[in-house]
Amino acid sequence: MSGHVVPLRGSTAPWASGPVTSSAYCVLAPNPSPWTLDGTNTWLLTAPNCAYAAIVDPGPGDPAHAAAIERVLEASGVEARVILLTHGHIDHAEGARALADRLKVDVRALDPAHRLGQHGLADGDIVDLGDWRIDVVETPGHSGDSVCFSVSHDGSILTGDTVLGRGTSLVAWPDGRLGEYLDSLQRLREAALRTSALRLLPGHGPMLEHPQAVIDAYLDHRRARLQEVREVVASGAVGPAAIVEIVYADVPREVWPAAELTVRAQLEYLGISEGVEK
Repeated sequence: MSGHVVPLRGSTAPWASGPVTSSAYCVLAPNPSPWTLDGTNTWLLTAPNCAYAAIVDPGPGDPAHAAAIERVLEASGVEARVILLTHGHIDHAEGARALADRLKVDVRALDPAHRLGQHGLADGDIVDLGDWRIDVVETPGHSGDSVCFSVSHDGSILTGDTVLGRGTSLVAWPDGRLGEYLDSLQRLREAALRTSALRLLPGHGPMLEHPQAVIDAYLDHRRARLQEVREVVASGAVGPAAIVEIVYADVPREVWPAAELTVRAQLEYLGISEGVEK
């Protein structure tokens, strides 16, 4: 399934392809929608004076997007060594195998179904790029196979759909679980503190500074939503669709089906079934 997101009010500044830090370049996929915001961010990561790069989330299976990624690699004079996936939703991973075949590199992912080559990903893994490294932080919740990537020399953490540049992420129930997601946000906050991270590079939308404050805001938002769900259920609303109409009235109707998945995850977390507390 697609990595749908549930947008909230927030920054509407335009976002486009280009260098974001001295070591991170965004190639924005041409798949904008209410669910993917401006499109999927494909990240090309390297280090100063290093000849090797990693590609994170090649995006949809769009030949034009793959060609754009290859043009940036060629213009930068670096060689791709590996493709990494933050998770397997099609808007992040569909183009991975075709691009890997063209570049003669492996695809590393937590879910074996999306790997190409001998090596996967796991919490605490180090992806060795010669003069620099990427540290893997397992962050299930949005999906069961979600991971984030810490690039300490750049002060960046790539968050996939765990944290977005705008709005808040769908917890894609039943694969995604709210309890796991809340734990993952705490784990991500600890990683940001431990590495003195300066920014988050999300899978959709613009770069975010002040990572700990951003993650704290995410945690506060989730707690507030849970309280809203409790109150709405207590008032008599029964079932996810009815709850979405009230709790997510401020988001576009076209993403209500995605919001309903998050509500199902919220109800499970609260121990509520069909609007009745267990």
